[in-house]
Amino acid sequence: MVSACVTLKANTHLVNSRKDNTFRQDDGFLGERIKGGLNYSPWIINQLASSLRTKERVKKAKPGVVSAVLTSSDTKESVAFQMPSFLRRRADPKNVVSIILGGGPGIQLFPLTKRAATPAVPVGGCYRLIDIPMSNCINSGINKIFVLTQFNSASLNRHISRTYFGNGINFGDGYVEVLAATQTPGEAGKKWFQGTADAVRQFTWVFEDAKHTNIENVLILAGDHLYRMDYMDLVQSHVDRNADITVSCAAVGDSRASDYGLVKVDGRGRIIQFSEKPMVADLKAMQVDTSVLGLSPHEAKKSPYIASMGVYVFKTDVLLKLLKWRYPTSNDFGSEIIPAAVREQNVQAYFFNDYWEDIGTIKSFYDANLALTEENPMFKFYDPKTPIYTSPRFLPPTKIDKCQIVDAIISHGCFLRECTVQHSIVGERSRLDYGVELQDTVMMGADYYQTESEIASLLAEGKVPIGIGRNTKIRNCIIDKNAKIGKDVVIMNKDGIQEADRPEDGFYVRSGITVILEKATIEDGTVI
Repeated sequence: MVSACVTLKANTHLVNSRKDNTFRQDDGFLGERIKGGLNYSPWIINQLASSLRTKERVKKAKPGVVSAVLTSSDTKESVAFQMPSFLRRRADPKNVVSIILGGGPGIQLFPLTKRAATPAVPVGGCYRLIDIPMSNCINSGINKIFVLTQFNSASLNRHISRTYFGNGINFGDGYVEVLAATQTPGEAGKKWFQGTADAVRQFTWVFEDAKHTNIENVLILAGDHLYRMDYMDLVQSHVDRNADITVSCAAVGDSRASDYGLVKVDGRGRIIQFSEKPMVADLKAMQVDTSVLGLSPHEAKKSPYIASMGVYVFKTDVLLKLLKWRYPTSNDFGSEIIPAAVREQNVQAYFFNDYWEDIGTIKSFYDANLALTEENPMFKFYDPKTPIYTSPRFLPPTKIDKCQIVDAIISHGCFLRECTVQHSIVGERSRLDYGVELQDTVMMGADYYQTESEIASLLAEGKVPIGIGRNTKIRNCIIDKNAKIGKDVVIMNKDGIQEADRPEDGFYVRSGITVILEKATIEDGTVI
């Protein structure tokens, strides 16, 4: 960054730039990408012009050339302000390391997290939540990735090893390493991870190794979000503004604002207030005019809060200083480290104006999955330039016999026989027998096949095979892996029960959604 003194004087020969939109904001917060390559905000330019009682007049810029003149009715008026260098320093993905947090016990996603870590929960039919940040890293050119795990990590570790070690994914001189919670000598070393910041703190020695001497920035990611992002755009914004910390942010509405850390920013995009999951009066105090972020007036009214996405970039030395020396007893980034750092460090906001969903509850998980079945979903797995990677299962195509399927996703290796599937996701290796009706349901599928002879033998013995039996009707439901649902079963929650715990019967109800447990058996003729 360089300091420039600009002299403003009357100029009647330039046309008004507001119509030309020369300082166009393609994406990101406060002009992450500005036409001509100048990373400077139209918001800031307008404020500067206003403070000088000037009118902004700019010639139409040629591609690759920045052309901006501020004019005033006074003969001479000057101001000193910070502006980026015209020779922009490009952020190098080789100097970035990514840390994906494996999450805590996943209480809000229970019972899906009864035996699996949150990032290992299936999504979209054949993916796992961990595939989202992993794929975003790969597509962004970031090839140094750590995954921190602690709770129910067996299936997560298995999925990572099967997916990202080999299988045509080339990390070059990079790596993917799973750092599992462990105990070390000393009193502090006897404790497990106490929070997101503590998890990273316990492995700070990794970033001090000789092979990490060139790591300039550390990217902190959550493992339970659904979105597609080029992280190097975020890192570039971080570098351009010489930030100590950059927080990726999104606009959110009233219904879920209290679930997030909310921020307020000044005219230069610096975060001046951070409130973690505020309630009632504190929540209203965090409302802002989000139209300044590029939202339409209608969108801004619907989403009057700026929420932290839980995606952070730290300068490496700043991260180590905060964790080891400045706040050695603070355990969480969102509730402790970031709010404290706002008062002392240059903490910048990066506005992400695209689809993003925090899949932290059963309701959000259910809604985000079913939204994928729409004709033009907000999030698409079908992007050839930035694919979402997952474990290759080498399964055969799905076999469909005389079925009616409307607005649905059917995964690999399924058998569907004269059934109806509407607005639902059917996971891999699923079996739907004659007369089955599946509506508004997320079915996760099975980890293995049962042969036709095995299925026939089980039915002959009065037992229930994996899959859904004949003439069963299911609505508004999540069916976990390897569930066995018999024939003539009805799962509809007709009484509209919102919360119920029936593990002995193989199901829970959360937010009105029936959740069939992993490996549960629902006997023939059961009505839920």
